[in-house]
Amino acid sequence: MPDVAVPLSAPALLREVGLLADGPLPWGRPVPVRSPGVFLIELPAPLPAAPIELTRVGKWLEHVPGLQLDGTHPTSRALAARLGSFWLPSQTVLYIGATEASISARLVAMERTVLGDRRPYSGGHWLMTLKNLASARVWWAATQAVEEYEDALLTAFASAVPADERAALPDPGIVLPFANLRRPTGERKPTGLTGSLLAEPVAPAPPPKRVVVVPDGDAEGARGEPPEPRRRAPRVMSSPSPSPTSSRAGGGGGAAPGTARPPAAPPTATPGGPAATLTAEGAERLRAELAELTGVKRPEVIARIRAAKELGDLKENADYSSAREEQSFLEGRVQALEARLREAVIAVVPAVGAGADLGSRITVEIDGATDTYTLVGTAEADPSSGRLSVASPVGRALLKAVAGDEIAVQTPRGPVTYRVVSVE
Repeated sequence: MPDVAVPLSAPALLREVGLLADGPLPWGRPVPVRSPGVFLIELPAPLPAAPIELTRVGKWLEHVPGLQLDGTHPTSRALAARLGSFWLPSQTVLYIGATEASISARLVAMERTVLGDRRPYSGGHWLMTLKNLASARVWWAATQAVEEYEDALLTAFASAVPADERAALPDPGIVLPFANLRRPTGERKPTGLTGSLLAEPVAPAPPPKRVVVVPDGDAEGARGEPPEPRRRAPRVMSSPSPSPTSSRAGGGGGAAPGTARPPAAPPTATPGGPAATLTAEGAERLRAELAELTGVKRPEVIARIRAAKELGDLKENADYSSAREEQSFLEGRVQALEARLREAVIAVVPAVGAGADLGSRITVEIDGATDTYTLVGTAEADPSSGRLSVASPVGRALLKAVAGDEIAVQTPRGPVTYRVVSVE
């Protein structure tokens, strides 16, 4: 695509890649779309310099004491200056995002994430350092091919940046919107920042299980009484033969005839099937989110609705309408989480040396930089947090990989070589 001097607005970028733009809505306003797709956040007009709020940067440094810039803990001004070096004065688009779940939910998660936290969603967290984010607008387009269109949008954006602004960037070869830190294919901005987000909390190990042997005659139903209803737990799939995603060419080691074989690798979800494959960590994240929604958010929304009703006429009551919209979104999310957990298939982490599969943590090297990914199903994919879908081009290429492998992945910008450092 030829280099152009005129910047592309968010709707023009969407049209450039063949998508129909929806919007705009002000940043912070609920977006009425719960399908997968891409979205763009832009300012109404370009600005000559990054409008970074030093107070917010200072709070970020206080919240994340382990944040380092080029190996040392920076001052607020030093950190703000580094962020400002990635500002593109001619451009209005600040962030290009994508989600395989709900666009509306992703935007809400971004807005509610404290600068420095990983959850609910830390993608685009540089946005939270800006003074005038309230004036930003959101555009979006629904699509199932989210990763492909995200990469195409980033490529179209880069082609619209003038040559002099490219040359002023710390790395002219990686041109991204201000708040995008990496491409879907793995290339990252050379920010010099490490530890900019708080570490994920380590969940305590589950208590050991014990088996209680019930004497004959005391088992449930032995005396003819009706059994108590039981809750259906998430299933863990096992198969008498090795998983197709984990068996390697020339591999052996089958079990003896007549004996059950342990699963050699996690199962993959059947396309179009009712169950979604989740890692154990992914299932725990969904349970935590469900507990937060039902135990904290739901009572808060109900209290807001009650308070808004006391203000009088509901037809002209903006607080009441906003609270009801939030309640509708919340209850929809609760139902979706409950259904997903009820039908979930929990992937079994493959044995050491068996090759990368669902649940594996794989560290790769790209052009001298290392990244660590957890291979997951599409339901819990989040590349910015290191959770890579096995249905994506990169995730699919890394399946069955072992330490030392070099894997070339074809991307819209050409082949990218990943060297596998370790598989856990």
